[in-house]
Amino acid sequence: MITHTEGESNTSEARRAWAARHPDAATRALLARDANAFLHQSLSSPCLSTIAKAEGIWIEDTAGRRYMDFHGNSVHHIGYGHPRVVAAIKDQLDALSFSPRRFTNDVSVELAETLGALAPGDLGKVLFTTGGSDANEVALRIARAATGRFKTVSFWDAFHGAGFGAASVGGEATFRSHIAGPLLPGAEHVAPFNCYRCAYGHAGPEVCGLACARMVEFVLEREGDVAAVIAEPMRAVPVVPPPGFWKAVRAACNRAGALLIMDEIPTGLGKTGRMFAFEHDEVVPDIVTLGKALGGGILPIAAVVARADLDVCGDFAIGHYTHEKNPVTARAALETLAVIRDEGLVARAAELGAHALARLREAVDDDPRVGEIRGRGLMFGVEIVADRESRAPAKEAAERIYYRCLEAGLSFKISAGSVLTLSPPLTIAQADLDRALDIVADAIRAEAR
Repeated sequence: MITHTEGESNTSEARRAWAARHPDAATRALLARDANAFLHQSLSSPCLSTIAKAEGIWIEDTAGRRYMDFHGNSVHHIGYGHPRVVAAIKDQLDALSFSPRRFTNDVSVELAETLGALAPGDLGKVLFTTGGSDANEVALRIARAATGRFKTVSFWDAFHGAGFGAASVGGEATFRSHIAGPLLPGAEHVAPFNCYRCAYGHAGPEVCGLACARMVEFVLEREGDVAAVIAEPMRAVPVVPPPGFWKAVRAACNRAGALLIMDEIPTGLGKTGRMFAFEHDEVVPDIVTLGKALGGGILPIAAVVARADLDVCGDFAIGHYTHEKNPVTARAALETLAVIRDEGLVARAAELGAHALARLREAVDDDPRVGEIRGRGLMFGVEIVADRESRAPAKEAAERIYYRCLEAGLSFKISAGSVLTLSPPLTIAQADLDRALDIVADAIRAEAR
């Protein structure tokens, strides 16, 4: 189902106008059932519309309206229902549908070996979980065990999952503000890299001296006993780190004896034009977490990939999950990785992403409502502002643009209140990508009228 956008009220004017234009009985009936059946929470339920079918880059609602999906909760790198993944899952169901945790099976071992071979450096030991939040919590447990410390450094506005530990190191208010009582102790936060002028060429690291990285170093030095820094290599808002940022943080972690954990759950597996987003910055973390798209847009599976020498938890449980070595989810992941490799989707994401950024800049970069056009690969966004001088978010304008796009057949996410965040499948045809970019440009220009 399509939900309301980030920061949007369920009763916003744009939302009400959308609902008034689409009063078909099938949609109303299912939305009413959803509202009655599910616990309500931000960004999930109640919903805006319905989904009856998902295939390739498309989602279709119960009234037959079709939308290109440029959000997909970051699961649809290879599109929805890829025929190779569907066939692989069906075959695996016939061969071996489940494996109790104390037994192993060939397909799960093969997946672990494949991920270990894909990851750079000494990253090579693997553990599977059912979701990204769990994967990040496993990574934190490994860091505690390996260092004998419990403190962490992470970033405000980051998202690392909805679990209690993941929300503690995360920095999004939606997942923290209504939890009664304290979160995990020792979860220190610093301001995120957010220097658009540095990261996008308006200034350079020589101007600020990478003050954002020095904030991390300051906390590591001041605390003295931090187990790990956990972070998204590229913020999914999206914001690209300034040149040299991660090298500086990596060096600071080495000096402080802290591990570096990279959460690649939305950005990994080729989305940014490299298999892992941290490869753009020429660093290798101590632990990397993967998820979402790993299941091919069909099944839930996530993974922790750690340095071999961090295999120090054999005497206790760090991720004792019932589906830890599920052969069906493992087969879906193996076939997803094969599709990414065989169809050259990593290089394709880099090529199409550069094309998309260039086309958007040509179309709307001179619009006073556009603050920045930014991203890497097929994760990019357009910041909508009240004016370029103040860079104040124009939330209501962004919502109106979003609903114009939805009306024209394009669904995406609004991040940070007013950033049109576009994340299409890596399999998208260039003609469809161009059509979507035209829809966005037309909707932005319509704000002037």
